[in-house]
Amino acid sequence: MTDSHRYAMLLSALPAHGALFTARQTPLSRIRLEQRLTQLDAEDARTLRTLRTLLEWAEQDPHSSDQAVLERARRQIPTLPDPFARDLADWRLEMRTLICALRRRHRGEPPPSERRWGYGRWTEQVRRHWNEPAFRLERACPWLPEAARRLDQSDAIGVERLLLRTVWEHLERRHDGHHFDFAAVIIYALRWDLVARWTSYHHERALARFDDLVETALDGVEPIPEAAA
Repeated sequence: MTDSHRYAMLLSALPAHGALFTARQTPLSRIRLEQRLTQLDAEDARTLRTLRTLLEWAEQDPHSSDQAVLERARRQIPTLPDPFARDLADWRLEMRTLICALRRRHRGEPPPSERRWGYGRWTEQVRRHWNEPAFRLERACPWLPEAARRLDQSDAIGVERLLLRTVWEHLERRHDGHHFDFAAVIIYALRWDLVARWTSYHHERALARFDDLVETALDGVEPIPEAAA
């Protein structure tokens, strides 16, 4: 079976993604997606697994520092054999670097002094224009001014929604010209990861809201004394 035939069969078996922010669940379960992805050959499967581990919010260790994530990226991205995968990884890690810079500045820190403090093209630009709201990168990164503004307002939900939307739209643009090839498989899997992140985030908020409602409903209710032994 040719690669193009294998990709066409795989993608034809995957349900389409809808809009990100109206999704209530992923178009298929994680188990079913992983079963479908077993149709990839060993190299493609390894490339996709490495890329998703680097980029997916849900798979990143919450205890890892930005620097640890960036160091891992520097080791792993050059090993990706697919140029499309490398380009996506570079773009996402540059985005993470800019968010890291916004957070550091929001905490009142000075410009980074470390030689390898970030990843990609913009590290020196950020250092030189530390006190500019968007580091003079408004044209290259149109999402950055809004991210800076929301972070200054401590709007964590707004920042997360903006970042998810920016990545989603970037993947939509990169999808042009890719329909039944490995790039299309990569885009599908990364979009699935974004939907999983968004829907799990809503689930977590719903559980927290339920807990708040229960606590409010029980506020002032005297506990039932335990029966004497």
